[in-house]
Amino acid sequence: MNQKIIYLSIVLIFNSLICNSNNQKEISSQQDDWLINGSKYTSQIIPSANGKDLVLSNGIVERTFRISPNFACTGIKNLVSGMNYLRAVRPEANITLNGQKYNIGGLSGQPVQNYLTVQWIDNLTNDRNTFQFSKYSISEIKPRFDWKIRKEWISSEVKWPAAGKELVIEFIAPDGAPAALFKGLLVKVHYEIYDGLPLIGKWITVQNNTGKPVIINRFTSEILAAVEGESSVEGESDWVLPNMHVETDYSFSSMSNRKANSAAVHWVTDSTYTSQVNYALKTPCLLEVRPPYGPEWEIKPGQLFESFRAWELFYDSFDKERKGLSARKMYRTIAPWVAENPVLMHVRSADPDAVKLAIDQCAEVGFEMVIMTFGSGFTMESGDAAYYSEIKKLADYAHSKGIALGGYSLLASRSVGAKDDIINPATGKPGGFAYYGNSPCLGSEWGTSYFRKIKEMYEATGLDVIEHDGSYPGDICASTVHPGHKGLDDSQWSQFRTISTFYQWCRSEGVYLNVPDWYFLNGSSKCAMGYREVNWSLLRAQQEIIERQNIFDGTWTKTPSMGWMFVPLTEYQGGGDAATIEPLNQHLDHYGQRFANLFGGGVQACYRGPRLYDTDDTKNLVKKWAGFYKKHRQILDSDIIHLRRADGRDWDGLLHVNPMGVEKGLLMLYNPLEEPITRELKIPVYYTGLSQTVHVAEQEGSFVAYPINRDYEIVLKVTIPAKGYQYFLLK
Repeated sequence: MNQKIIYLSIVLIFNSLICNSNNQKEISSQQDDWLINGSKYTSQIIPSANGKDLVLSNGIVERTFRISPNFACTGIKNLVSGMNYLRAVRPEANITLNGQKYNIGGLSGQPVQNYLTVQWIDNLTNDRNTFQFSKYSISEIKPRFDWKIRKEWISSEVKWPAAGKELVIEFIAPDGAPAALFKGLLVKVHYEIYDGLPLIGKWITVQNNTGKPVIINRFTSEILAAVEGESSVEGESDWVLPNMHVETDYSFSSMSNRKANSAAVHWVTDSTYTSQVNYALKTPCLLEVRPPYGPEWEIKPGQLFESFRAWELFYDSFDKERKGLSARKMYRTIAPWVAENPVLMHVRSADPDAVKLAIDQCAEVGFEMVIMTFGSGFTMESGDAAYYSEIKKLADYAHSKGIALGGYSLLASRSVGAKDDIINPATGKPGGFAYYGNSPCLGSEWGTSYFRKIKEMYEATGLDVIEHDGSYPGDICASTVHPGHKGLDDSQWSQFRTISTFYQWCRSEGVYLNVPDWYFLNGSSKCAMGYREVNWSLLRAQQEIIERQNIFDGTWTKTPSMGWMFVPLTEYQGGGDAATIEPLNQHLDHYGQRFANLFGGGVQACYRGPRLYDTDDTKNLVKKWAGFYKKHRQILDSDIIHLRRADGRDWDGLLHVNPMGVEKGLLMLYNPLEEPITRELKIPVYYTGLSQTVHVAEQEGSFVAYPINRDYEIVLKVTIPAKGYQYFLLK
């Protein structure tokens, strides 16, 4: 009996030691988590000891290249998960010049395509018909374009350009005809690796030093034989792809990153992978990054052609929240202007008195921006100096009150005339082909004039906001007489260069961009968080629930500052009095709930109407919520951990987290029911960076310490008032 007691005691002590050891390991892992503190993960590019390899690494992701007898990627590894992403060697890129396709770098001779061993790499051979590695250079990351930061709209420190390293690999044309025609043509493959996250960027440039024009008909800037995300003998209708996200700045016609990037990111089958499980060889496991058309671009002697850029984010988990946090950190890193989150109003009339009233009210309650909205009468296309003068007076007045001012313009989704519209290649006429049915071609005379007039107006007036609706959706145009492109094959490339160059000019001038399309990588700060126009014609109570659903759904890959919502102060597309808030003082409970939803989510809305308040009570309500947002701006702009989606049947809520902030978290809870509810909730606090104790305050009250359990949770008993909200601060 005594022996059993002694034995059990030893077992219990041993288990206790193991538990303590495991707990310490978890805490250590949390403190080393790059999503909580990525400061120690700095980028470096170093040659291997044997001189055969070059390694890009930041301690989170590692990409390895063999540099002899030619240049080729031979490994991609996530150092957190240990996962290898590469199964086979491919060329670094390929280009079609004057109708002839050439591979850039690469090595041959891999026995099978399922995996690549270190021993095999030494036996790979050089194909002399590909462009040949010449040399490489290393530098710090450089800015893609100038950005005039508006610090008053950003609550956290941002860096531009992002910290990290750039690797440039130079290739020369292979010997022999017809490649000898390209003597003096330099192809460079560019890589960037970023501090603090598992992200690698890539693009190519072509320098024409041949003394004669060269046409680049097509290019593929990334070819990656990736480990398949799923193996299936018979095949699947919806395959699981490799656990990575590929982002490009050649994206359009969507308000979600996956669809917008499908224009240039292609997961295709690999016919050379004959030992794959799928009998039909249809596994989508070969990544190709290329434009869907063209570019069919003439590179004149002495000129440089630059492709669009791609970024590869290598996830270290399959967890939806962690993948979303990774994507959000990527956007804040490579497009830091998405952190700009001004509090804005849409004034429905551009009449000077109406605009001044909106400016005065915004300044009074703490709003920061006024946009003369669609249907307001504001136009960017007038070209009239007298009109510019009147608008400049309004801009000067707004700036004197500390308010940014701008307006709305519709680009696509309209017809501007047969001469300037997108031409259908099947009919040779406008209509029935463009993304919106009819749309102007940005390469037409009208397109050239449109962008010239906007620049002219903004330079003349000092306006500092553009809401640009119907942005270029990727249309191709068969016209051969539009001055901005030669024909069908170069029309998409030309038009995209026009829109992206314009947006980059805006950011260099300090002009804020609100664009309902995925132009974040070219300078836009917002697109819609969740957009369904008929929803704002529903009953007010229904809008409250749907609004919270839209915020919950819209912040998996967007930060709160990347999306805008809509509040119809006056009627918008129907619904009558039951759908709108005016008279504002008669619907203060609903108005306050909308503020709680939106400011509580860190999401700005277009408050569309003639005014923000009509009585002192209304003004105090608006001022209260704008003040709440500004007081807690840093944490409210921070990442969201999704707790429970609104369904109208029980509580719903979200948790803002910022391990680098003074306030580590802000918990926002809502009750849609007609009676108060009390719940005991498990709140996950891992991403606050806290590991043992968290101090919690109900609203602006006193802080109380709560222990954090092994699952990085605290247990919090909450009471939420009927049809109301409750929030808690964490530090």
